[in-house]
Amino acid sequence: MNDHVDALADPSPLPPGQRPGPLRPMHYGRVPRLDLASWSLTIEGATVDGSMTRLLWPDLQKLPQTEVRADHHCVAKRSATGLVWAGVPARVLVELAPPATEAQWVLASAAYGYHSNITVDDLLSPRALFATHLNGEPLSPEHGWPVRLVLPHLYGWKGPKWIMALEYLAAPQRGFWEERGYHFTGDVWREERYSHQE
Repeated sequence: MNDHVDALADPSPLPPGQRPGPLRPMHYGRVPRLDLASWSLTIEGATVDGSMTRLLWPDLQKLPQTEVRADHHCVAKRSATGLVWAGVPARVLVELAPPATEAQWVLASAAYGYHSNITVDDLLSPRALFATHLNGEPLSPEHGWPVRLVLPHLYGWKGPKWIMALEYLAAPQRGFWEERGYHFTGDVWREERYSHQE
């Protein structure tokens, strides 16, 4: 690893309304069967030069790597604590394929059409990570292998497992769960769980 971010050297307090619990492999749909030979991550939409960037698995492995100690907060009020994620800092991908000035939002898409809306600022968070490992081991398929987006300041549904694309947007758009009554932002410390709170 080239870097290490440990913002939780001491046990941190849980966000409001959360209780300790295991990291359960909850997700929408079946666990996909992915092949690293054909897997890619694309960054497109309102990019600064209008182009699309496509990273294959070997390309991702060549980028700077880091570790982040971060809890995982489920909207169902469970928090798995003391997790150590490893992978590529999200800001590295933003710098590799920057958004246009007017693009403040991102649609993060995964296998089976799942998608989540976040902001460019969410990706620029120091602990935002395209994770390939959890607690020193490669992610299991149930936990998002080969890559999942980890956004510790947001509820877990905001960080898709099996991520395959980022699309920069000049106007906000709701993701899969956001279209089904969940909060547009999903900040864990503000308990932004449901759309009626917006």
